[in-house]
Amino acid sequence: MKTTILIIYALILFLLGIYSALKIKTPFDYFLAGKKTGVWQISGSLLATILGGSAILGTIGLSESQSWASAWYILAASLGLLGLLPVVKKVYSKGKFTLPELIGQYYGESARKVTSVIIPIAWLGIVAAQIIAGAQILVSFFSLSYSSGVFLTGIIFIIYTYIGGQVSIMKTDLFQAFFIIGGVVLTAFMIPSAKLPALPDFGSVFPFNGHFLPIDLFILILTFSSTFVVGPDIYSRVFCAKDSKTAFRSVLIVALILIPFGFVLSYVGIYAAALHPGAQNSSALVNLANMYLPEWATGILVAALISAVLSTAATTLLTASMILSELFHKDINTQRSFRQTKYFIIGVGLLSMIISLKVTSIVSSLLMALSFYSGAFIIPMVAALFNLPYNRRFGIAAMLSGGILALTGKLMMTFGSIETGQIVLISGFVVNALLIFISLGKIKDQAMNRIK
Repeated sequence: MKTTILIIYALILFLLGIYSALKIKTPFDYFLAGKKTGVWQISGSLLATILGGSAILGTIGLSESQSWASAWYILAASLGLLGLLPVVKKVYSKGKFTLPELIGQYYGESARKVTSVIIPIAWLGIVAAQIIAGAQILVSFFSLSYSSGVFLTGIIFIIYTYIGGQVSIMKTDLFQAFFIIGGVVLTAFMIPSAKLPALPDFGSVFPFNGHFLPIDLFILILTFSSTFVVGPDIYSRVFCAKDSKTAFRSVLIVALILIPFGFVLSYVGIYAAALHPGAQNSSALVNLANMYLPEWATGILVAALISAVLSTAATTLLTASMILSELFHKDINTQRSFRQTKYFIIGVGLLSMIISLKVTSIVSSLLMALSFYSGAFIIPMVAALFNLPYNRRFGIAAMLSGGILALTGKLMMTFGSIETGQIVLISGFVVNALLIFISLGKIKDQAMNRIK
């Protein structure tokens, strides 16, 4: 039954992908789905992109140590989308294809080119996180080796994205969003909670506990929530909307859906961890499904997890490839850029597969990439979008220094120097802000006045 459900699911996705590919007439269709997408498709695509395998399995993995506080991983995404709402219409009107194009409008052509290099490098870690998640799902459910799981997952991601582009992603994401939410909620309902250990007292472990402190939430908001206010994958969904009202309503709908879903996911994760402490993220969930879910429900859960991984991977892979193509062509709405983007899809996909073989932690891969990205781009873009006075001349220096310091801090935290790493990470944002908001000319004038 489990295999049958997966085969039916795969056939539906395949047919939708082929149908979508046949509708692609121009590069504009491939990159933005013709800019004709309505509220429910944009909402479904945002949901499917945000609730990637890294988000679902990452939250499951954090539930063992953080209990109900693991819900913050999804709640932080909701906070970020709420922060995007005041400027989403401006993003829609100013942007066209990618975030670097938008950055170029505010910080100049050199900043656009630098951004077009930095973002794809950071996004390798995001794609790799999805491949890791996909491989872990295949290993847990079908007893494959991890390397085989990486190979199969990566090849599927590359082919799926290569064939249909944005049209395929938009057509299938709404379908996948239903599978993701339905699969997790169905699992939560079917867990026989009356026969299992009592859940931890909510008030004693949420919002904070010994494994999740206020400083952890601050850093999560700084490096994770912020990427939903200024994020290439989120903006790629916004740019596909048929108008600015559609973009605004879609972001609001998804932000509200994520709030209860975060707690449902933690609920499932707490039980999975309680029954199988120390198990890998996907293994704990698989063991829970095999013990308490009928085979048809397990099949739906597997399809939901694969949907989550596939959607996020396709979106991030296409976005990174479009940005790389934009490095060589300021206007990517050409046949030449169209072909080049497809080559980049293959290249970025293969590099992400190699990373997945070396880094097997979903959360580590994801948060390291996001730390670098957020440290570089959040403050410059927030300053521009919210009409704050900013120093355009030092934009590139702010992006590079902020990103490098934030990534260095995150690496230090990963390898044990938690407190020092937190200071270094936060300093990346401070240095970025100093360069963006403080004019050196004013500092010199003030210094001269003091001397006089």
